[in-house]
Amino acid sequence: MEYVQSTDLKPSCIDWPVHMQRALDLAETVLTASPNPRVGCVLVRGGQVISEGWHSAAGAPHAEAMALEEAGPKARNAIAFVSLEPCAHHGKTGPCSEALIAAGVATVVIPMQDPHPAVSGKGIAQLEEAGVEVIMMVDFEEAARGINPGFLSRVERGRPRVRIKLAMSLDGRTALSNGGSKWITDVASRKDVQLLRASSCAVLTGVGTILADNPSLTVRLDEMGLDADQIKTNALNLQNPPLRVVLDSTLRTPAQSKLLEAEGNVLIYSTASAQSAELVALDSCTLKVAGSDARVQLLPVLKSLASEYYCNDTLIEAGPTLCGAFLRANLVDELILYVAPKLMGSDGKALLDLHGIQTMADTPTFEVIEAQQLERDVKLRLLPQV
Repeated sequence: MEYVQSTDLKPSCIDWPVHMQRALDLAETVLTASPNPRVGCVLVRGGQVISEGWHSAAGAPHAEAMALEEAGPKARNAIAFVSLEPCAHHGKTGPCSEALIAAGVATVVIPMQDPHPAVSGKGIAQLEEAGVEVIMMVDFEEAARGINPGFLSRVERGRPRVRIKLAMSLDGRTALSNGGSKWITDVASRKDVQLLRASSCAVLTGVGTILADNPSLTVRLDEMGLDADQIKTNALNLQNPPLRVVLDSTLRTPAQSKLLEAEGNVLIYSTASAQSAELVALDSCTLKVAGSDARVQLLPVLKSLASEYYCNDTLIEAGPTLCGAFLRANLVDELILYVAPKLMGSDGKALLDLHGIQTMADTPTFEVIEAQQLERDVKLRLLPQV
């Protein structure tokens, strides 16, 4: 395999960065392909794009297969730009490496290897053994990794990527002193939250939020603001909503809660000593044990979601106690904060429970990676600085 930088390309390959970027962009048109990675593919022959493809959901055609089907016999001697190493194993669909070989593709250009043990290096080896040239554009690796942070987290760390979603006023309050919080943010922010849910494998909350707010935590298509093309691209994913997960150490979740009455299964993680005949009798929830002491253990929950349910991304929508616990445990990969231009008063409820901070050196610090205006609100994406 040859490793190249965009700056080192021959004049005849000057358009390769454009095609590779297009493959990455195609991958990003999909909200999630969990448990698989999001992948895009562009087939080029004679300097002209002949077809494109993307992987829309688990069980759907892979990006390479979609592009090859569109190209037909034109794929012979083409160059395939793929946003991730083609798979070489038999799953719900056939190996993409074999499909590329059978179609007569001459060159495959990728930005990174697939780290999954079932794939890593095997797709490259199979292509090269069949005489297909494989080139890695190393300067696109960071961008390629950025498309699938949840998949990479599950494969490399054994847990999903964890994002916390919070909404607050200008004075850092999430609710009034009487508990009122509808609505802190504008409609545009609430639409964006629906997209966050739809792009996640699991939406996680705590029993405190269930008792206080009685949320359903469902994905509501009519509130997402997707256009017709986006709905078509993500149709399969929208039919398979994310898991809804509750951490409930003493099994206080009411059997009549909206969460359990809505369509779809719910996971409730509790402790070994907790009991609830009412919840055990329900078909709408699965009870799991994650901790033998008084509290549910956070890391075992995440590892269970990754290993048993193949969750790439977990979105936390919870109160200050549980969100603070995840932050204190260094289990948060991204904080998504919606800030509304309102003041809710000093007796309102605080954003996070983070007790015991005595010095500025001990304060959790974040890097702002995105700031976006949503009607009157501002959305901030922040990465914890460890």
